[in-house]
This record gives sequence, structure tokens and C-alpha cells, in this order.
Amino acid sequence: MKALICTKYGPAEDLIQVNFPTPEIGPNQLLLRNQACAINFPDTLIIEGKYQFKPEPPFVPGAEVCSIVKKVGKEVKTFKPGDRVIAKLTWGGLAEYSACDEVNAFAISDDMESEIAAATLMTYGTSYHALVDRAQISEKDTVLVLGAAGGIGYTSIQIAKVMGAKVIAAASTDEKLAFSKEQGADYTINYTSEDIKTRVKEITQNEGVNIIVDPVGGKFTEPSFRSITRYGKHLVIGFTDGDIPRIPLNLPLLKSASITGVFWSSFCQNEPDQNRKNVESILELINEGKLRPTIQQVYDFNDAKTAIQMVKNREALGKVVVRIEDQ
Repeated sequence: MKALICTKYGPAEDLIQVNFPTPEIGPNQLLLRNQACAINFPDTLIIEGKYQFKPEPPFVPGAEVCSIVKKVGKEVKTFKPGDRVIAKLTWGGLAEYSACDEVNAFAISDDMESEIAAATLMTYGTSYHALVDRAQISEKDTVLVLGAAGGIGYTSIQIAKVMGAKVIAAASTDEKLAFSKEQGADYTINYTSEDIKTRVKEITQNEGVNIIVDPVGGKFTEPSFRSITRYGKHLVIGFTDGDIPRIPLNLPLLKSASITGVFWSSFCQNEPDQNRKNVESILELINEGKLRPTIQQVYDFNDAKTAIQMVKNREALGKVVVRIEDQ
């Protein structure tokens, strides 16, 4: 099968396209024929050996696919060959075929566009889990979203608005903020030219924000936390800024606020039934037009390295998808 492989940890430019063995599947797995693979920030870390999971090279990167089931293991009960699915992998998506655990695949309709479907699972799944399960969001909340134009950012904006909350979008450029407004943000902050805490006070009339969605980390975390309300929740999702921040612990004490970890992969593994309910709710909201997967660009398979680099550089507005096979 054709595949993009990582032969050694390093940048996207070191990946090579080769003919790679089709994976074998176990009794509880599916063999997927991939139609499209979305690129996410963890993909850029995993090829550099900087992610929590470090597969031994050579391996195929890519963790989020839309596929057709080609073959099922002998103990698989919910899928059959020919079914269309979206699936969560850890790696293996940038190839013609992938092996996937049954529990991490989710049925989709035949009329859902492959690229849109591929862009659905990881970012909406993470944002929904963060806001609904971990933060118990309500229509009374004001939510500050950092990295608002990225995959977690724009899906968090959409989900928060569906739940009736007010949203303040924070990003690094006016272009990204304009995109965030298109996704439903009520207010915006350019955190390269404006002080987050000061602007939040102005916007909320000194009340602060109840929930902070933080996939960015680095120098933006502490000033954001200083804008939180009493009993607020700061959702730690990732560190696209590159540095893991160190919050002075007197701040959550004085604010009676919480620093709340959000690790969607662990949630999927440990609470698969609840995750499946979440995904079903997400797909229903998409079908109703209340959530709108947003793709900036679809790349052909031969340009997959460019797609990965675009996400690495934080240039994407929404999602970036690689087309594996022609439709």
C-alpha cells in the first residue's frame, strides 16, 4: 500500500512516501481503507518524538481518518465490510489502509463528505469533552478560547455557542480573529498586541471569565488565568506555544478556581461508552447544521508533508485534510 512514513524522528520534510506493508488486524479490530486523513497538532509532535506516545520508526503518522471498512476481526460486532466510519488512531492514517480498534470507530452516513468527516472526530471530540464533561458549561458562562482559529479553538467556539454561552476569542492575528468571529465568537482579543487580563476585564465589566479553553500554553496561560472568575475552570488541553507553563499556586487558591486537565485520548480509552455518546451528539449537531466543520485546505496525498508543516507553523484557520484516494 502507499504510505507516508517516518523513518527517524524529525521534521515533516524528512518523511518519505513508500510502498509499506498493509497492517494485520486483531480479533477486535477493523481494517480500514482510508479516504481522507485530517492533520492535527499532535501529528507534528509525534514525528519529532515529542509526544506522549513514541512509536518506534518506521511508522505512518496521522491519527484521524474517514474510511470504508475493508475487513473485520472475528470478534467485531458492530461493523461489517462496506460500512463508512470515522476513526481515531494514534498513528497510521496517512496510508491507504489502517488498523483500528472497533471501539475507536464511529459509523457515519453515506452522504457525509469524506474530507468533512475526517475533520470531525478529534477536535470536536476534545472540545465537547472539555466543555461539556469537564467544565459543565451552561448558558450563564463566559468562555475565553485561546488559539481561537485552530482546530480546538474554532470547535470550542461553535460548541460554546450551541450551549448558549458567550465567547471571547483570543488569537495572534487579525485574520485569525476575523475567522473566529465567523465561527460565532462574540468578542475578540489579539494577544500579540493587547493584554489579555485587561481586555477581559473591559469586555466582562470586571467580572472575568468562567471557563478558559487553553490548547496553547506558554506565556499566554498565566495572564489568562488571572482573568478567571471565582470557581472558574481553566481547561488545559495542549501546548502549541511550545512551553509548558508553571502557574503560581496562590492564583487558584485566591480565586477558588480549578486547573482542569483535558486528555481526550485517555477519556476515549477509559470511558468509551460516554465518548460514543458524545460523538453521536456531535454528529447529530452537524447534521442539524448547528456545528460546521471548517476546512481551510485539502491537500493531495503527494503534498501531505506540506499539510503537516502548515499545521506545525500554526497557519491553519480551522482544519487541514489530506485526501488519500480520489472520490
